[in-house]
Amino acid sequence: MTSAHPATLPPARAQSGSLRLRFLLAVMLWVVLGIGSIWISATRVFTSHVEQQFHDELNVHVRELARLTDIDSKGRPFLIRPLSDPRYEVPLSGYYWQVNAASGAVLRSASMTRGNLDDEVAHSHTIAHRVEEGPTGPVIAYGLARSDRMGGETHFVIATDQEELNRVVRNFTRELTLALAVLGLLLLATGFAIIRYGLRPLNRLGEAVARLREGQAVQLEGTYPSEIAPLADDLNDYIRQNAEMIARARVQAANLAHSLRTPLAVVTDEAERLAEGDKAPESARVLLDQARMMEQQIEYQLARARSAGARVPGSTSTLPDLLVPILSAMKRLHPDVHFVLRNELDGDCVLQADPVDFSELVSILIDNAGKWAASTVTVGLRETRGHVRISVEDDGPGMTASQIARAFEVGMRFDPDKPGSGLGLAIAKDICVSMGARLELKPEVGGLIAQLDFGEAA
Repeated sequence: MTSAHPATLPPARAQSGSLRLRFLLAVMLWVVLGIGSIWISATRVFTSHVEQQFHDELNVHVRELARLTDIDSKGRPFLIRPLSDPRYEVPLSGYYWQVNAASGAVLRSASMTRGNLDDEVAHSHTIAHRVEEGPTGPVIAYGLARSDRMGGETHFVIATDQEELNRVVRNFTRELTLALAVLGLLLLATGFAIIRYGLRPLNRLGEAVARLREGQAVQLEGTYPSEIAPLADDLNDYIRQNAEMIARARVQAANLAHSLRTPLAVVTDEAERLAEGDKAPESARVLLDQARMMEQQIEYQLARARSAGARVPGSTSTLPDLLVPILSAMKRLHPDVHFVLRNELDGDCVLQADPVDFSELVSILIDNAGKWAASTVTVGLRETRGHVRISVEDDGPGMTASQIARAFEVGMRFDPDKPGSGLGLAIAKDICVSMGARLELKPEVGGLIAQLDFGEAA
């Protein structure tokens, strides 16, 4: 535990998710969809372009082969000069050509050291192509048929390995994938940076609210963008109006109580005089009882008005410092009782409660314990799993379960000989409700414990 920490109350509603996470997921979704669309479109366009380039190149080469081929007197084909592309001269390079003369003679490129090309593709005077088996695997073959001067038909076939096309497409796809992956990471990083920067004012607003809740400020501090500034201003106006309303309510309740006390005192005095005489003792007692009930209600409502500000933002109470003067006062009020403070807190503990109301609450519990204690009242302070527990234990006669069930009723007194108005526990219960705390009475062997819980367990 730190030297000073607040005991927070549970949130009214569970959190519905992180705004930052929602934005980040939206950015990730659009980046994935965008990068994926670019990847698919780019690979399709590039593959189509490369295929068209290969086909155009083979188309040119088969025409060039037909133009450079001649037939000698014995019907054997020969080239006037080599093709312009030197790859046809490299053995098994993947680029091949073949000429089938009408005489049955076959002329092959230097690159085709094994195998044959099927001249079935070259049985037309227009260029045709198809994929078939070649010397080193599947090839893209283009064929053309031309009549020679002897009346025969010469077939020209030129081919390129399908793997050459696949290799170009594969290399492009690999490089494109890497580039788009880097681009995607950069876009995600940029989106995260933008989200972080864009939501920074909300973070500052949350920190300002936390400072307000912990009592470190009386209003939302700082400057905010135009989209958030109206919210902060409205919250500050609400806080100010709420504080002013509570202050006015307290003043009005006090004024009402003071204005009624004088005539009520006169009524009570007259009732007591009538009760002492012989004229109307029964009516006087009824009048006196009703006057006392009115006085109880005035005291009770006045106490409730005083505790109306228990949840005013910025109000805090620090333990155990707040208990020290209360215990000192109780020692003078009950000189025959020994008051003990058992502090199990590790340093100071800050509660989000108005110190005046909290002091009144604890004073009521300790005063009740002092009235009923035989010799000792023990006040305990302890923190467990994020909530603070204050216990007030006396060694008096205790209470039965039925008495505990009625203990918080207004005006309830179990021993008329004990001093008091029967309002203390009812007022304490109302203060606890306004603070969001929990108050319980628990019978113990040889005494009673009033247990007050603040925080998550409350």
